[in-house]
Amino acid sequence: MSSYPDPTDLLAHRPPFLFCDEIIELEPGVSCTALWYLSGEESFFAGHFPGRPTLPGVLMVEALAQTAGLAALSDGDFAGKLPLFGGIDKARFRRQVVPGETLTLVAHLGRMSRMAGRASGIASVDGEVACEADMMFVIAEITDL
Repeated sequence: MSSYPDPTDLLAHRPPFLFCDEIIELEPGVSCTALWYLSGEESFFAGHFPGRPTLPGVLMVEALAQTAGLAALSDGDFAGKLPLFGGIDKARFRRQVVPGETLTLVAHLGRMSRMAGRASGIASVDGEVACEADMMFVIAEITDL
């Protein structure tokens, strides 16, 4: 059993838009490694693509953003806040991800301020890179929404 928090303890996301199933490494305010188990039952596989189900690249980037959010929100300075996308740079997709695979998500935080931050992430399957991206985000108060 993991000694790390459940992703729902930190993120405001909930199914069906929570893509981090388990945290396997966490250095608060620095980095996070999470897993996303793709069963094939996810609704997007039915239409992307019929007969050849493939994880949409934009969802891989979102999963990396959620992983970066876990790293940020585990730091007491950002607890209870809501990181929102501010930008995506250098996104590259290297391999398809299909039902039954487990996506390993690794995010490292870059420069952070009270109101914004940067992160870089790599999503892989069995050590083979599927997606990488640099991300920018703004930090919102949940009550601001």
